[in-house]
Amino acid sequence: MIHIPPRQQAGTAGKAGSQFTGVAFPYVTMAATDGVVINTVDFTPGARTHWHSHEDGQILQVLAGRGLVQSEGGPVVILRAGDTVWVPPGERHWHGAAPDSFMVHTAISLGETTWDAPVAEEEYRAKAEENER
Repeated sequence: MIHIPPRQQAGTAGKAGSQFTGVAFPYVTMAATDGVVINTVDFTPGARTHWHSHEDGQILQVLAGRGLVQSEGGPVVILRAGDTVWVPPGERHWHGAAPDSFMVHTAISLGETTWDAPVAEEEYRAKAEENER
């Protein structure tokens, strides 16, 4: 077991080679440990990740605000506080804040992350679908 109290977390207000469009504040809650990385990210309105995938998948837990998520070829889905998203291994996707809202989420990334191109504005602004409540 590894216990990481807040004073020992490797928090940062940004990271070199950022893979975000807009302003996002990633906080590394747990640096890579046994192939798992945990980040809490504060996204400003319109901020989002680039397209990416995870070797062994990713779990997103929305803590506050309203956001968007999309897997390649799928619909843009609206996220709200309390939502959890499972992204299967290798599935290319992006996630971030809605155009008119901040969003905070915790991302649990499993295995290596492969980053790709920024999300085009027309992809980001596509009509979003409500998730079931």
